[in-house]
Amino acid sequence: MSIMAYNGGCLVAMRGKNCVAIATDHRFGIQAQTISTDFEKVFHVNPRTFLGLVGLQTDILTVHDRIMFRKKLYEDRENREMAPEPFSAMISNFLYEHRFGPYFIEPVIAGLHPKTLEPFICNMDLIGCPNKPDDFVVAGTCSEQLYGMCETLWKEDLEPAELAEVISQAIVSAFDRDAISGWGASVYIIEKDKITKKQIKTRMD
Repeated sequence: MSIMAYNGGCLVAMRGKNCVAIATDHRFGIQAQTISTDFEKVFHVNPRTFLGLVGLQTDILTVHDRIMFRKKLYEDRENREMAPEPFSAMISNFLYEHRFGPYFIEPVIAGLHPKTLEPFICNMDLIGCPNKPDDFVVAGTCSEQLYGMCETLWKEDLEPAELAEVISQAIVSAFDRDAISGWGASVYIIEKDKITKKQIKTRMD
């Protein structure tokens, strides 16, 4: 088994009309053994920015702490909120610094620009190569199933309620076909004036 799939898990982020969404499953396991069903893989970074990390659990916790330290240094020095795009560039640089002994994680960034409120999504591989499409990004053990569901369900200019429904259906349908992810999901909808978190109950077998 790949070290990237050792603990399982999946992530997906989607753009909508003046909004963005990110969703993750709840499972933390060791190969086929489920240890916990409440492991957080999505972190609230800024008022309108979220970071998702999937991969090896120990590396998720380490990278999150180190990235938040660098983000706070940036904001103290610049005296302003860090926008999603420079935040993703900082993560990319951090991961590339460790390319000869990489962290076994795949980051997903989703957010709105603090001033223009432009939706932004990005994902990377374990050495920080960024991918910034206009529709959706996926990561984790059921990436192939997520790509298929997202390509089927996603369309341009989805309203927040529609985006929540689409991303929920996509991630639930995808991890139902994957033995090492699932056990419930969390969906975050980021709009200009509010953030909505939805808990999704799914199969627990």
